[in-house]
Amino acid sequence: MALIGPSGRPLGAEAKAPKAEPPEGAPSAYIKDGSIETFADDVIRASMEAPVIVDFWAPWCGPCKQLGPMLERVVNQAKGAVRLVKINIDDNPEIAQQLRIQSIPAVYAFRNGQPVDGFMGAIPESQVRAFVQQLTGAAGAASPVEDLLAMAAQAAEVRDIGKAAQIYGQVLQEEPGHPRAVAGLAKCYIASGDVERAKQTLGLVRPDGAADEAIRAVQAEVKLKEGVKAADDAPLRAKVATNPNDLQARFDLAMALEGKGQREAALDELLEIVSRNRDWNEQAARKQLMTLFEAMGPTDPRTIAARRRLSSILFS
Repeated sequence: MALIGPSGRPLGAEAKAPKAEPPEGAPSAYIKDGSIETFADDVIRASMEAPVIVDFWAPWCGPCKQLGPMLERVVNQAKGAVRLVKINIDDNPEIAQQLRIQSIPAVYAFRNGQPVDGFMGAIPESQVRAFVQQLTGAAGAASPVEDLLAMAAQAAEVRDIGKAAQIYGQVLQEEPGHPRAVAGLAKCYIASGDVERAKQTLGLVRPDGAADEAIRAVQAEVKLKEGVKAADDAPLRAKVATNPNDLQARFDLAMALEGKGQREAALDELLEIVSRNRDWNEQAARKQLMTLFEAMGPTDPRTIAARRRLSSILFS
């Protein structure tokens, strides 16, 4: 099975270098730094031709530093269907006062000279993309990258790991560091048994995607794979059967089951430990459950069921 290397190219094969995106903050025909002197031209008049997004920010604003690059990336990808004007409120307090902006980041969208939409605070890139698509009338159209990610997920679902890896690699050529593509490719390496390559791949995620849910899930999965090894569970089952309160044996059994890919059985044993002694070994069982929950994701039926059981135990 041929997988794709962390560079997004097939391992052991010649491939074209990934198509680089313009550096964030680089000059763009669709993005301007605005001021009170240019606001009428850059926003009011320009919005007669195409929607204009105004990003109110300040150098000291942490969330602004997360949101700004995402806005720039999505606007550049729209290729002129929408424009972006960035206004530093420290340098232009009059505009912020006129629009009654009380906190930043604050984003306003103008069309035909009037504000028509907006939001406050840093939001995920998926929501930024939906915001722009709504302004451009393309809300119902999936982007090529989203289509590719869906295809890769379908391939991974039917265990066609090679195909999934190739598609994720294609996405990374189009959008280097894309969190879901990085996570998907790393999962392909985990499925092929190459945990070390999965760790290297996770390092490719772009800075604003490091906290993405998909990245955190794969990081937790890597942690699990590094911490457990497949082992013969028969002796451990015998020890637990002989002494159900041997919590170390039960914990070792849970780890052995996880190493063999029997995650639901491992969850059962860990929950049983919490039920018998929630503080055993500095809450080792509960901490291991948290790692499993993060690896599976909050919407996985196994996570939902196990969380309910854990809550029932802790609050009974």
